[in-house]
Amino acid sequence: MNVRRIILLMCALGALIAIAVPAVPYVLDHTRDAVAASVPESATGTAPHKVAEVAPPPRQSTGDFSVSKENALPGTRAWEVRNPGPQNAIEGYTNHVSVTSGQPFDLYVSTTASSFEVQAFRMGYYGGKQGRLVWSSKSVRGQIQPPAKVVPGIFMATAPWKPSMSIGTKGWPEGDYLLKLTSRKGNERNVPITVRSTSTAGKTVFVNATATWQAYNSWGGHNIYAGPPGPRSYAERSRKVSFDRPYDRGGSGQFLWHELPMLVTAEKLGLRMAYVTSSELDNMPELFKGARSLIFPSHDEYWSSGMRDTATKARDTGINMAFFGANNVYRHVRFEASALGDQRFVTCYKDPSEDPMVLTDPNEATQQWRLPPNPRPESELLGVQYEWLGVTAPYVVTDADSWVYAGTGAKNGSKYPGLVAVEYDKLFTGPEVPRPIQALSDSPVTLGKKHSFSNSTYYTTPSGAGVFSSGTLGWTCTVNNDRCSYRVPQSSVKFARKVSENILTAFQAGPAGAKHPAVDNYNTYARPPAGFSYAH
Repeated sequence: MNVRRIILLMCALGALIAIAVPAVPYVLDHTRDAVAASVPESATGTAPHKVAEVAPPPRQSTGDFSVSKENALPGTRAWEVRNPGPQNAIEGYTNHVSVTSGQPFDLYVSTTASSFEVQAFRMGYYGGKQGRLVWSSKSVRGQIQPPAKVVPGIFMATAPWKPSMSIGTKGWPEGDYLLKLTSRKGNERNVPITVRSTSTAGKTVFVNATATWQAYNSWGGHNIYAGPPGPRSYAERSRKVSFDRPYDRGGSGQFLWHELPMLVTAEKLGLRMAYVTSSELDNMPELFKGARSLIFPSHDEYWSSGMRDTATKARDTGINMAFFGANNVYRHVRFEASALGDQRFVTCYKDPSEDPMVLTDPNEATQQWRLPPNPRPESELLGVQYEWLGVTAPYVVTDADSWVYAGTGAKNGSKYPGLVAVEYDKLFTGPEVPRPIQALSDSPVTLGKKHSFSNSTYYTTPSGAGVFSSGTLGWTCTVNNDRCSYRVPQSSVKFARKVSENILTAFQAGPAGAKHPAVDNYNTYARPPAGFSYAH
């Protein structure tokens, strides 16, 4: 629905933007050091325009990765994009959504400048700087690459570009990264890439919602919500979206607004962390064996069957889950391969009558998870369901004695303004809701003449797993308030941050249900839907 898309785009404008772009082949020399002896060894080489490389701070030694030691290294704000310029000034994408440390990836860049440089920043706490420079390139020859190619009928936009350079990642610590592209003209963009973990055993697993980032990406004029402005905008929405293109605007997808604040919070705590994306949740279920918890930092709307099956199995083997957002697990998608590799396309027709899969495997038709022929409401996993958007309201505490609220000073009825925002979830009545389930908040919301409620919930399972859902898309940006596009009082910031810390810490300790069983109050707070017409 266009209203929904506009609201989310408005929220994103409040974030610091970061962007991505392609260029000319850069022949790499793997025999020399990338920058300096203190820099992780990466692929580099010669280029037409030589510039001095920047020597980043030292890295921790390889081996048993420590989030605390990593975040003790000097940080920087140099990852921020301050001069994006026109969209085509510089932008780029990679041929892998994630890599393991040491695995090279190709970078595709287009720029109107004669040359550009690349820096790689690992994102985290770093004393509040939120990034650390890990690698820098020398100058790379730039070029303007072809315009977007749009597939008729399914309106999928791709960037048919040639690779500009290959980047090695030897010595790069696992984590979430932003590449910063800087053109010779001074224009900048970010490109996200995850250096994924090879084991999650005993760790808190941070899951980048890359399928959702791509669904909202309108580079090339089309995304899952709309095509170019006009009377046929919805009809010309993408039925498939591709990772073979840059992200629009700042280039970082939904990472900065929806995910970085929770990443900073988790890394500041010094938890044992692991890092994955939607792709690994879909096709690498064995990777999650032995994890302590799965963290979905905010807006993780688009899920494949593989993603859902992996998460459900994790929960049923005692792995905790925290959903610090709303509108999660709402759309059913499929991953498909492109010429660059597996899982490069995300398919979501929204209308199952358009999806060819409805004739061969209707259970895999791409629409809302809650709809026939095989309805699987997201509340089966989350406890809550998405209801609507366009709200701003106080968060109202219902069970102040819960361990979740320890150290906040909250009392029953305490209100935290601005914490319920943009989109919200609700505890619906229905047999699919896991029990015991505990409503932790009951926040009135009003949209026009209709009234409803947003709920945070916590439920526990026979496996011992605990599952928390915040029920509001305003949660994560509030935790680090420089990411919200609206004003939130410090009382709400401190409250959301402390609750997040309580949950992250308890979930790292193991199956939370053993120490913190849910106290069921379903009969008091569960309600039927308010009757909103669900958004496109």
